[in-house]
Amino acid sequence: MAVVGLGRTAARPRLLRVPATTVLTVLGLAALAAVWLLPLVWIGVTAFKPAPEIIHLPIRWLPVHPTMHNFAVALTTNRTASIGRAFLNSTVVAAAETLFTLAVDATAGYALARLEFPGRRLVFAIVVASIMVPFQVTLVPLYLMFEHVGWLNTYQALVLPGLSRAFGVFLMRQFFLALPRDLSDAARIDGAGPLTIFARIALPLVRPALAALGIFTFLRSWNEFTWPLIAISRNDMMTLPVALSRLLGSFFVEYGIVMAGALLAALPLIAVFFIAQRQIIEGVALTGLKE
Repeated sequence: MAVVGLGRTAARPRLLRVPATTVLTVLGLAALAAVWLLPLVWIGVTAFKPAPEIIHLPIRWLPVHPTMHNFAVALTTNRTASIGRAFLNSTVVAAAETLFTLAVDATAGYALARLEFPGRRLVFAIVVASIMVPFQVTLVPLYLMFEHVGWLNTYQALVLPGLSRAFGVFLMRQFFLALPRDLSDAARIDGAGPLTIFARIALPLVRPALAALGIFTFLRSWNEFTWPLIAISRNDMMTLPVALSRLLGSFFVEYGIVMAGALLAALPLIAVFFIAQRQIIEGVALTGLKE
């Protein structure tokens, strides 16, 4: 009898107790996520609806007769800017701006963190202070400069103004400051020059920062609206945000076509976020303020 009782006691499962606060927190976050995702879901299902189903009352969430007509019109319309051409323009601009920004900001951040030169602290203070200057203040001077050189309605006008931002320089400087100086000192003893130390030692160690900065730059460039709206007037040079705004305001609102264009514009951003969300978190969390 004692053996049987012992066996029953050993086989009894132990319940895992989860604090009530944890359960409430998870449920609250899930509800917030559902509320945040609801507009995206509505955009997605509306993009596949024909026009009569979009204005049908009562509202139906799922399309009864799904169609790809909205996507075909959005990609090929000549009424305003073609979404297909605008998608290509946004891809070229975002990719070029991201690559050039990584090169400029990494170089400037390394110089401010590791190189000794007169006025280094003053230069860094000016860079940080420029964060407080709104971009809208520079719109008129930028427009006049690009008009003077004849670069309006070109890729140069879309790429060059965003090549380097103070945030990127600050981010890279903080990461370079966190690197041990012993590595660069050892390389210098072995005969390595500043460029070699920068390219072969420092850069590989700050890849999380480079990845995070590249993601931030791509997202910002992809969603940029104000400057392309001012600098571009030709339909074949418009980026996606401007093309979508023109499509929304042309003649009357065709919600299915607009939603199809919005879904096409959002897909790359969603893909980038899910692929690189780890780098985004690391880039925010690891910007240690070290002097």
